[in-house]
Parts: sequence; C-alpha cells; structure tokens
Amino acid sequence: MVRTLLRRLVGEKRGLAAFRRQYAADALPPVSAEERAQMPAFGRCIACGLCDRGEAERIAASGGAYPGVMGLVLAGARSMPDFRAAAVGFRWVPAAVLAEKERVCPAAVPIGRIAEFVVSKAGGEARL
Repeated sequence: MVRTLLRRLVGEKRGLAAFRRQYAADALPPVSAEERAQMPAFGRCIACGLCDRGEAERIAASGGAYPGVMGLVLAGARSMPDFRAAAVGFRWVPAAVLAEKERVCPAAVPIGRIAEFVVSKAGGEARL
C-alpha cells in the first residue's frame, strides 16, 4: 500500500500500459468497458449440463481438447481462465451448434458470445 501511495505521489502512470506490463507474463489480456458490461451474463450458467447433450462424439474425437460446452462456459465465465486452452476447446464446436445450445439453456447464457470473448482474448485463434 505504501509503495502504491508513493507511486501516485510521484506521478507514476497507471492504466492500460501498466496493466499490460504487469500481466504480460501471465498472458492475461485487458477487458474493454463493453466486454466488462457483458460479463455478468457470462456468469449465469447453473451447470445443468443441458448444453452437453449430444456432445459425446465431439468430446471423444477431441482427444481431451474439448471437455464439452458446459466446461468451456464455466472456464470462460468464472475466473481468469486460460483463454488459449478454452479457445482450443471452442474450436471443436461450430457456431451454429453453440447457437442451438443457447436456445436450450434455461439460464439464457450467451454461449456464442462467451466463445467469441474467449477466442478474442486468446489472440483470435480460428474457429470451426
């Protein structure tokens, strides 16, 4: 706390540049104001598993890269996840399937938007 107060007194710049320097090694990207506004909807998942119905074949084919939609939604919404690993998982699910999963979600979780968010934070890795 003392160090923070001293930095402010001497006029050390904070903000996005400082954030990037501080968290570069962790590959933790900053979140825009628009993304921050959308994030409360990301956390609505109640882990019911309905979005994982019919995913057994994709899960098996992924060889462990894709844990199912529910696992990816929870990873992208509950903490500062490893966006790169989640983005790899989301590549196994086409956008049309994610849209279908959104329609059956009892909590109206924006699954497609979570996928876009995670992939963008992972560096925009290509999706199916």
